[in-house]
Amino acid sequence: MNVIDLHCDVLYKLSIMEEPVSFHNDPSLQANKERLLAGKVNVQFFAIFVAADLAPAEKFMSAIRQIELFHSHILAPNPDIIHITDWSQLDQLGEQEIGAVLTVEGVDMIGESLEKLELLLNAGVKLVGLTWNQANAVAYGADEPSHLGLTPFGHEVVKLLNSRNIIVDVSHLNEQSFWDVLKEAKHVIASHSNARSLCDHPRNLTDDQAKALVGKGGHIHLVYYPLFIKKEVKSVTTEDFMHHFVHLARIVGVEHLGLGSDFDGISVFIEDLQDASKTQRVINALKDHFEDDHIRGIAANNFKNYIQQVIATS
Repeated sequence: MNVIDLHCDVLYKLSIMEEPVSFHNDPSLQANKERLLAGKVNVQFFAIFVAADLAPAEKFMSAIRQIELFHSHILAPNPDIIHITDWSQLDQLGEQEIGAVLTVEGVDMIGESLEKLELLLNAGVKLVGLTWNQANAVAYGADEPSHLGLTPFGHEVVKLLNSRNIIVDVSHLNEQSFWDVLKEAKHVIASHSNARSLCDHPRNLTDDQAKALVGKGGHIHLVYYPLFIKKEVKSVTTEDFMHHFVHLARIVGVEHLGLGSDFDGISVFIEDLQDASKTQRVINALKDHFEDDHIRGIAANNFKNYIQQVIATS
């Protein structure tokens, strides 16, 4: 069953490696091409993420470097990997093709420059998370006090993203920033978050947040990271992961759920789910809880339906 995965950190990993590696099959990449194909990941979102400890001037260059790596290491050697610059391309992919979508995980690299954000959007970025876990000039991340929200510049950023019909990702926002974004953003989604009522972590969504997000037309893509699934245990199973799908399906509807692995951004794993080649194990685990149509929705079709709404309001 083909899968759309809304989050991986391959680009950041490529950018910090001392020696060049092959995206085709290098074992250090959890979501390399061979593993994506083996896991039937038909569309992979590739995040641009910059390290918090870089100097401000270096952050934008790091983002540009990752865009260069996207073209030189992922697209150029692999004509069967298609850069998704228009959402209509999702329905045109062949069985052995992989759609590749550029995203941003935290806009630290733009400082207070809308022009830098425009450059990233012009490079093909289709989804933007405003923060990682810390604060920046735009908003406050999941590790920040919950009462701090969008900054004045942040309101300008959301307005620009709306004008370009860019999806705003709420996964790493703190609570007030989440509510501020929900009020203002045209298109919203959580690319890699789970249910906080099952695992009390600030990176997860409360039930009220989940309901409000879906009420705004958004979707929730669940993340494979064990620390967001079950706290203080030595191992997490796919069945533990399933509890989050069942819970969120009950409160917001299964038709609003999807997948966001976070491969290459995680170093601990669900049992037997160490890389993208194992993705179908998630699909198989879903079979104990959902009907086939619902599973196809979680795998890919729910996101395709969501994108039709984005296209319709563009």
